[in-house]
Amino acid sequence: MMSEIILSVIFTFLLAYYLFFISDIFRGLGKLRKKDSCRIPDEYVSVIIPFRNERENLSENLRTLEEQNYPKEKFEIIYVNDSSTDDSVDVLVRNKKGDNVKIISVPESFSPNAHKKRAIKFGIENAAGEIIVTTDADCIYGKDWLSSLLNYFDVDTAFISGPVKFKNNGKLFNKLQEIEFAGLVITGAGLIGINKPAICNAANIAYRKKVFEEVKGFNDRLDLSSGDDELLMQKIWKETKYEIRFCTDKKAIVETAPNYSLIQFYQQRKRWASKGLFYANKLLILKLVLIFFFYLSLTIELLVGIFFSLKFLFVFLITFFLKASAEFLVLKRGTNLLFEQEIMQPFILAEILHIPYIVIVAISGLFGNFTWKERKISR
Repeated sequence: MMSEIILSVIFTFLLAYYLFFISDIFRGLGKLRKKDSCRIPDEYVSVIIPFRNERENLSENLRTLEEQNYPKEKFEIIYVNDSSTDDSVDVLVRNKKGDNVKIISVPESFSPNAHKKRAIKFGIENAAGEIIVTTDADCIYGKDWLSSLLNYFDVDTAFISGPVKFKNNGKLFNKLQEIEFAGLVITGAGLIGINKPAICNAANIAYRKKVFEEVKGFNDRLDLSSGDDELLMQKIWKETKYEIRFCTDKKAIVETAPNYSLIQFYQQRKRWASKGLFYANKLLILKLVLIFFFYLSLTIELLVGIFFSLKFLFVFLITFFLKASAEFLVLKRGTNLLFEQEIMQPFILAEILHIPYIVIVAISGLFGNFTWKERKISR
């Protein structure tokens, strides 16, 4: 009897915390504002695209970058080859048209354990721009992407996070990835809205080069293969007085390729999860740990309810209903702001799968070993 009371208290606390966290995101989304007018920044811009073995994606990526409605004399495109073993570089050389497109390769001895971060770091060291934009080689862009994203810069802003979505191929696995990924983007946007920046996506971010140098860039975290986006954002928020902003203009959406298999999806999410315990903000780490325990508690409620006491099955159903209802409201507000409503179609199935997915990926991420871009990586 006492054990049931203790479990009930723990479950209630975790549920209350999670609903409070979700309400913060909902409130933050309401604080985000659109820009009414479009202004091209005075600063020169460098768009940096690290790549490794992306021959299938680079020609389309290059085409949509070269077709930007942005003054060619005001930006450069820098492709950074990170030890590709295919003919990715040849694809770029054959297809590039503009004089503002550069292709460089990272020396093998340059921060060899940093992987993607070393490519971005090398790109920045060879960039002429005062504003750095980073994106990925498997992305495509609308013609107003760059101008819409950079429109959110002002003198007080150092970092812009932009919206990213998966390309939709109509398959159920793709749709499930699409709503899950949209949830991550919406979460990041809402937390920025209440000035608690936590997550963003390197496929669509921009920041001031001088601020990157001021906080010493990635130098303190070159041992981690991931974190070239949110760890930098968190550091700028913590160590400077500049603002972090989220771009809510749908013209600034970047489309990226979904994972083609469950194994690839697992490896990607495991890689993302592996950096959580290395956030400089210890309070944020505590919040993430509590969220993990909330998802773990759902699993425990279900198992205890099935095998020991039916009352915990009832507790699970109530908790699941409250979780799903709160997340539906957040996703609804976020999709109205950033995406299309069709993303919401597999909501119920995604909610069910979300519980074991979070528990498995979070635990796997602790070990930090994964495969990405044909590399076996330890964190």
